[in-house]
Amino acid sequence: MKIAIVHDWLVTYAGAERVLEQILNIYPEADLYSLVDFLPSGQRGFLQGKSVSTSFIQRLPWSSRRYRQYLPLMPLAVEQFDLSGYDLVLSCSHAVAKGVLTGPDQLHISYVHTPIRYAWDLQHLYLRESGLDRGLKGWLAKVSLHNIRQWDYRTANGVDSFIANSQYIARRIWKVYRRESTVIYPPVDLTTYSPGIEKEDFYLTASRMVPYKKINLVVEAFKAMPDKKLIVIGDGPEFNKIRAMAGKNTTLLGYQSGDVLKSHMQRARAFVFAAEEDFGITPVEAQACGTPVIAFGKGGALETVKGLDSDSPTGIFFQDQSVNSLVTAVRLFEAEGLAIQADHCRENALRFSAERFREEYKAFVDRALGR
Repeated sequence: MKIAIVHDWLVTYAGAERVLEQILNIYPEADLYSLVDFLPSGQRGFLQGKSVSTSFIQRLPWSSRRYRQYLPLMPLAVEQFDLSGYDLVLSCSHAVAKGVLTGPDQLHISYVHTPIRYAWDLQHLYLRESGLDRGLKGWLAKVSLHNIRQWDYRTANGVDSFIANSQYIARRIWKVYRRESTVIYPPVDLTTYSPGIEKEDFYLTASRMVPYKKINLVVEAFKAMPDKKLIVIGDGPEFNKIRAMAGKNTTLLGYQSGDVLKSHMQRARAFVFAAEEDFGITPVEAQACGTPVIAFGKGGALETVKGLDSDSPTGIFFQDQSVNSLVTAVRLFEAEGLAIQADHCRENALRFSAERFREEYKAFVDRALGR
């Protein structure tokens, strides 16, 4: 049996790539396809030396830094992969990978991190945050996204079975494609992330600094609580903007290695997570370190964090992406956080192990092959 694995793009080792890593561990003989491959040499180990077949976007000007700007060409690009010689096609998609062309005698299983979020329910947010909600460029962007929505809906018919990375995304898949899906949660490295010894008097948030991650909200909230210390790990387009708004009680460390992130997660009083994520791996990593999570109560966090109403709580939710709501949640954590125990956090994180992912994913594929 010949197997092809299709990934959207390879530019960094993040959440989607951790899923890809485990799929490669299950099927090491598979061939790998990706629209572009600009992974730094220090992050390529999970590919196990495997070569990557890329699309024409790889060779377009400035694609190493501006590959996202070629979004209108991505549907065409992914359709150019000739997968006709494969029996099994496994796509790992948060953009266009699920749109590869397959035939009636091929089985196509798509693990969906999300339908293209900036083309569907989050279009208006992305256009507004990118300054493309008005003017000629704005209209061109809206027309482009309209065309991508039509393509995205149509190509869902080429997928035999969908896997969603959370119940939240399963609902989004049904809303967008009217297709049922099976939830298999992403893998989390529970061997690297383990409980520390003692907690210190600081809160932690860590993320790539892009608008929807809401790092600015966390920084503003802690500016309103000058008696509390916040440490921020991560880099990205909004770094300078966030640094300019930070209070004296906030320390921005920029990009840091995994070891530094783990050390801070182990020592933090709590990990603060303000984004509406499809799943959200960092809150699980924090819990694996025995650290409670203060999370926005929407999206995947509702499936990975147990609130104070649980018998074994692992965190606290705030209901609005606002400064007041987050400040209230921090105050509540300091008043009632003793109910959250490190071993409960660790035990909850164990539900998302890499071994569990491999077992569930392979079993799903085997059942689909049997049908």
